[in-house]
Amino acid sequence: MLARIWTLVGLATVTWAVPLDQLERRATVSPDATCGGTKGYTCLGSSFGNCCSPNGWCGSTSAYCGNGCQTAFGSCATNPPPMTTSTSKTAPPTSTPTAGTLGQCLTQKNVPIRLASSSDFSQLAQPYNLRLRYTPAVIVLPTTVQHISDAVTCAAKYNVKVQPRGGGHSYAAFGLGGQDGAMVIDLQSFQEVSLDANNVAKVGGGVRLGNLAQGIFDQKQRALPHGTCPGVGVGGHATHGGFGLSSRAWGLTLDTIVGLDVVLANGTFVKTTSTAYPDIYYALRGAADSFGIVTSFYLQTQPAPASVIQWSFSIPDMYRSAATSANYFLHIQAFAQNASVVDRNLGIGIYMDGQGFSISGTYFGSLANFNNKIKPELLRSLPTPTSQSATSMTWIQSLTVLANGQPLKQPTTGYSLYDDFFAKSIVVPTSGQFTAATLTSYFDYVIKNGVNSANPWYTIINLYGGPDSQINAKPSSFSAYSDRTALWVLQLYGYTSNTGAPFPAGIIPFITGLSNSITSAQPQTVFPGYINYVDPSLTPTQAHAAYYDDATYAKLVGIKQQVDPGKVFWNPQAIGN
Repeated sequence: MLARIWTLVGLATVTWAVPLDQLERRATVSPDATCGGTKGYTCLGSSFGNCCSPNGWCGSTSAYCGNGCQTAFGSCATNPPPMTTSTSKTAPPTSTPTAGTLGQCLTQKNVPIRLASSSDFSQLAQPYNLRLRYTPAVIVLPTTVQHISDAVTCAAKYNVKVQPRGGGHSYAAFGLGGQDGAMVIDLQSFQEVSLDANNVAKVGGGVRLGNLAQGIFDQKQRALPHGTCPGVGVGGHATHGGFGLSSRAWGLTLDTIVGLDVVLANGTFVKTTSTAYPDIYYALRGAADSFGIVTSFYLQTQPAPASVIQWSFSIPDMYRSAATSANYFLHIQAFAQNASVVDRNLGIGIYMDGQGFSISGTYFGSLANFNNKIKPELLRSLPTPTSQSATSMTWIQSLTVLANGQPLKQPTTGYSLYDDFFAKSIVVPTSGQFTAATLTSYFDYVIKNGVNSANPWYTIINLYGGPDSQINAKPSSFSAYSDRTALWVLQLYGYTSNTGAPFPAGIIPFITGLSNSITSAQPQTVFPGYINYVDPSLTPTQAHAAYYDDATYAKLVGIKQQVDPGKVFWNPQAIGN
């Protein structure tokens, strides 16, 4: 589709002959928001808008009706799209719209909404990160795809920015728009979890990970790679990566996507795959927040393993000597890349908070092999653990342990788990893995500033790379999630339990300093970030450089200009900002 669109852009200023069959079809009103091209559909009379953009899409804003608008396939006057659900003669507003005019548009289309005056608005607008509170112009509670399409059309008409909300766990509150005055489309009613004959799961955009995992297991004993927090929504998680301890064996959640149902910026609803709308499919897998509302995911599942080894070791004396602890970590790093011991079936996570230091994970293999081969090499040269365990359990039992006390079954409405925090991320490439100097710098910072920190914090370090990692088996061109060279990914997280008070002033500089203790000590290495730990303190330019390589970002900007030229889908770090 976009290859055709780009061709049309190149021809926009050229006069060319129109084939007879196209002339005959010109009277056909576009049924899918496309116009011109080989189909020859007209936008005149289309519910998506009367103007045919230079890129071959119907719409009603200046992005569609302005320079390059195709007069042969519609009007080029900036008229609003037909209002089929209303006979109102009110002229379109000429000033900045208020919530009332937007609300009127939504009401005329029978879209379920909540405004600030609604009794449940505050609860629906509650951010996961309580540090970042924004007030939407309107919260849409769709129960059908048509509701979403109509809502997006109204938002575009009144120049209101749109963001979807699945689980609502965005670290930067981008599910609330990342600023006041956005339209939030809350997908809590989209809860389907079903498996077809090919064991592809169809998953609604509002499903939380725990309900997804339990649902596909209960139906056919199937499994997917995904994160450990059962309350996280599949939407942002899957479209921006989606790491779990099984990801080295099965890839990221994003890698399991085989299709996506999506509402685009002009209200069009399409199913994207590697062959249908392939450029949109590419963009959604890594940057969906800038391109559309995914209403359903199609995910290729795996057979759930019959058993999982859940293992953990608590290592003492890690905050006494920076140089000694750096050497311990260098051993762990070497172990993680030792192909004679480690394969794709081993998942590793490291946790430290200035008090404790633990190494834990999962293993898809026998308990005997873990105890006789993996464990001895991991612990060689490390201090004797103060506690340790390695237990064989079922897949669901393993997920429950990893959920850290949360039940897998999560509420579909009224979710009430929140935090108050600031976080940063660091992706450590295999080619620029930790040096002794870098690790010494990190542990020195922790010993001096983190052991007796006034506020709680932690660092989680997950192994992404290493021998036969299926995360890194994909080429960078596979999707807009293009980082396929990581060895480690770090989450640096500072928080307060006193959520009713102002956010402590020391947390942000402490976490920033913790990050700098690594990046400044190794200036020869480019350290990207992980977008699912999105950092709102970054400028758009810094965020784009952190989350996408240059080629990927350039491609995304090109696609954004084609399918969302008006930047309907927007947050402070969106593509094209």
